[in-house]
Amino acid sequence: MSGTDVLVACHDAALTFGRGTTAVVAVHGTDLSIRPGDRLAIVGPSGSGKSSLLHLLAGLECPTSGGVSWPGLDGGTDIGLVFQADSLVPALDVAENTALPLVLAGRTETQARLPVTESLDLVGAADLADRLPEEISGGQAQRVAVARVLAQEPRLILADEPTGRLDHATGARVLDALLTAADRTGAALVVTTHDPAVAARLTVRRAMRDGRLLAPEDTS
Repeated sequence: MSGTDVLVACHDAALTFGRGTTAVVAVHGTDLSIRPGDRLAIVGPSGSGKSSLLHLLAGLECPTSGGVSWPGLDGGTDIGLVFQADSLVPALDVAENTALPLVLAGRTETQARLPVTESLDLVGAADLADRLPEEISGGQAQRVAVARVLAQEPRLILADEPTGRLDHATGARVLDALLTAADRTGAALVVTTHDPAVAARLTVRRAMRDGRLLAPEDTS
């Protein structure tokens, strides 16, 4: 593949929080390219820098040194990010939360209805459509957050510990949904996880230790 096939690339990208003696290096100089169809698991314990690297790929953080570029993407709507923490709007019901990025991008409620219904069904949350976030569990909220990303059909899906708050069966279904959606659209999928069973289902695994991204393990 040529460079034009790259969706996002880190070029010796590093991220440091704080200054002087209190500075913490979350990500050391990292080179990483993500292409359409990639299935990458970034594996490591809490505090290893996985989430920080994902935030660099999403453009939520600016590198302290080095750079990140998105040659194959057209704006933020091409990137879908599943956060670890609750990210639902309390005043909106589940269907409205799932549709929100589509509405903000200019679609009507009618145009958003089908992708919302399909994505909620993929993660097993169709029966929650008319509930408010306060009426569902944390695990259910995480499934809705995944559905919201899938409804956008982004070209790059970044999922930060998407199964971390779910039981094994539900987590497997959410991962199934992410893989199915990515296969259907040809999107790249990058998942951070500390769970070897989750990592084993993606083609390439790369470990992070103390902010350093180690060499890939190809399982294809």
